[in-house]
Amino acid sequence: MWGFCCVSDEHGKLSVSGLVALLKDVVETNFVTVTVEGEISNFATPVSGHWYFTLKDSHAQLRAVMFRSRNRLVRSPPLDGVQAVCSGAVTVYAARGELQMVVDSLVVGGQGDLQVAFEALKEQLAEEGLFSAERKRALPPFPRSVGIVTSASGAAIQDIFNVMQRRAPDVHLLLCPVRVQGDGAAEEIAEAVRNLNRYGSLDVLIVGRGGGSMEDLWAFNEEVVARAIADSEVPVISAVGHETDFTIADFVADLRAPTPSAAAELVARNRQELEAHLDHLQIRLSSRMDQSLGLVAERLAGLEGQLKIYARDFAALPDKLMELENRLVIAIRSRMRQYEDGLAVAAGRLDALSPLQQLDRGFVIASSDRDGVGLTSTENLNAGDSLWLRFSRGRAAVRVEDVEN
Repeated sequence: MWGFCCVSDEHGKLSVSGLVALLKDVVETNFVTVTVEGEISNFATPVSGHWYFTLKDSHAQLRAVMFRSRNRLVRSPPLDGVQAVCSGAVTVYAARGELQMVVDSLVVGGQGDLQVAFEALKEQLAEEGLFSAERKRALPPFPRSVGIVTSASGAAIQDIFNVMQRRAPDVHLLLCPVRVQGDGAAEEIAEAVRNLNRYGSLDVLIVGRGGGSMEDLWAFNEEVVARAIADSEVPVISAVGHETDFTIADFVADLRAPTPSAAAELVARNRQELEAHLDHLQIRLSSRMDQSLGLVAERLAGLEGQLKIYARDFAALPDKLMELENRLVIAIRSRMRQYEDGLAVAAGRLDALSPLQQLDRGFVIASSDRDGVGLTSTENLNAGDSLWLRFSRGRAAVRVEDVEN
């Protein structure tokens, strides 16, 4: 039996510090040295070098501290989820009124129950192919509507809203509020994922919450949540906890974000990347246009110089044409005179050879008809034939009296 006396004021009331001091005395008196076995979680190592963690089992948990002077004797810091045997004293931390264990020695003894369950489900779903890269889908490049599965009162939804309002204010956000820890939370999360899929007009889902211990995040390690995410027709981003927290939902989802804020940035990233890319293209296009216009201006200046040269040539062209015309006329006239002289000589020669010239000397041309060809022989003539005689001036018809061959 434990017994202690209470010191109170005249009205029988205790101050808070007085009550905590009494409890601290009772605990430290009765639990000077204890040995406790449990699972380690929420392990933290601040700059002071002390270790702060929680010892827990399936029904209860106890805060613990192991000061630097003691933990230096432990080979390596324990990890969350391992089973450990701790020895030390139990006390009450008056500043927070919390029961805690001051650990003097720590021996790691294996994985805790939650860690074992986590690894078993992880291995089962991996064998089924739910974690395979082939089934992961890329996020839509420009999502217009985003479904969110998280607590309506947590910091996660505020972080998502703030990022989306700053980076993509035109994206429609639809929240399906759920509990994110405790009994029934996993079923609510799974049903919310299914309901948002039935909504039918969402481009991507964000499923998550803020950080916490493995117990706090355990709803996202439940099989019902993993299968709801795997069956989702809408791409899912898992955003559970902090950067170092991993859950089964992270492995099943199409994409993992280290925090809810990072998930919102992933959704809005493509839009900002496109805007930056368009700005870059605009700058490049402007630069190329300036270069092209500069080249065109140089070519135009060169063509303008050539045109000035051609303009001078064109200005002189009428004079050149007139000169050529005069030269052509002179050449044609000279050639015509040459032809006329040649023709006169040829005509004189031809006239000299003409038989008509002989008629002026008293010769006549005899032919069998009036305009026929002259006869050169009497072989075909007979007495009594009629002939025509052509004189230098005129013709005459005669009759053959006699023929001598």
